[in-house]
Amino acid sequence: MIEKVAIVGVGCTNFRSTTPDLSYRELTYEAATKAYKEAGVEPKDIDSFVSTAEDFFEGYSIADEYCPDQLGAVLKPVNTIAGDFLQSLITAYMQILTGRFNIVAVQAMSKASNMTTLKELELFAFDPVFNRPLAENPHFVAGLEMNRYLYDTKITREQCAKVVVKNKLNALNNPYAGHGAKITVEDVLNSEIVSYPLTRLDISPSSDGAVVMVLASEGTAKKLSDKPIWIRGVGWCSDTFSLESRDWAQPISTKIAAEMAYKMAKITDPKREIDLVELSDLFSYKELQHLEALKFCSKGEAGKMVDDGVTEIGGELPVNPSGGSLGVGNLYECSGAQKALEIILQLRGEAGKRQIKNANIGLAHAWRGVPTTTSVIAILSN
Repeated sequence: MIEKVAIVGVGCTNFRSTTPDLSYRELTYEAATKAYKEAGVEPKDIDSFVSTAEDFFEGYSIADEYCPDQLGAVLKPVNTIAGDFLQSLITAYMQILTGRFNIVAVQAMSKASNMTTLKELELFAFDPVFNRPLAENPHFVAGLEMNRYLYDTKITREQCAKVVVKNKLNALNNPYAGHGAKITVEDVLNSEIVSYPLTRLDISPSSDGAVVMVLASEGTAKKLSDKPIWIRGVGWCSDTFSLESRDWAQPISTKIAAEMAYKMAKITDPKREIDLVELSDLFSYKELQHLEALKFCSKGEAGKMVDDGVTEIGGELPVNPSGGSLGVGNLYECSGAQKALEIILQLRGEAGKRQIKNANIGLAHAWRGVPTTTSVIAILSN
């Protein structure tokens, strides 16, 4: 059985709020050609392909059927994951661990700008009997959850706003990011209320884009790349789907996924052993909530971490140096891909102005968004 798997090639497009000049298939093709070139492989060298597709966000039913052409995967095994990219990454990882596959390519994309009724589309994720008939969009639910979280932890709206300021500022140094900006805490607090206490700037705007990665077994990875990025630990969990029976103050699925990944990676003290974190910040309070669930601090202490500058690029634990979803954009099923991409660039020392010093171990985290309770984590090392 193969014991180690590495990421040997990555390719991506820019992440933009709209891409009228490109189809989702062209986005995938651009990312794939870049990934294959970097890995030094051609499609014929790849044993298996894993695509990430939910159908709805591509605007086509069974959208993964269009994937093989753009990946060069015609007449090759193609496995589709209806989840986040990190779930697809783990699937590819496990395929290689079986010993039956040597090189596997993983793909994800977002074409959210194609959707004229995006929020109505998201309603399909809600329980069709009890929740969907209420016709409340995910921002309404996020506002309720934010209210509960702030009440339970005594974290303030100002501390949440500081997350937005930090991430959008980080995004200005990320050439792939589409929503970077220099704003103030007051700008966030004074932007229009969407679902109290959630304001427009507390919410990650949507983006289009694609990411493709090439994974390889240990022996092959060392031949293909001078800078292989090793997968040290993974974890995933889905909590209850029901709005009525979940814990509204803390993300249980992230806690459980983290425990799985830390155990596999043999990490006992995350704050000391992990050098940087890319985590889900689809809403500002989620960055703080996930920091606590990932055991980087105790309940209610994430706000102080932000106040003290711990999560800044030059801080003790840089969080979302890419700009996160607030600065790069909500890429839906591709969100975890953007998180993993940033960790890889940082571990290879290729992150430019936002480069973290002495970055050796990074954590990528994704949460699939309201109303889901699915979280997935990958711990990567150079």
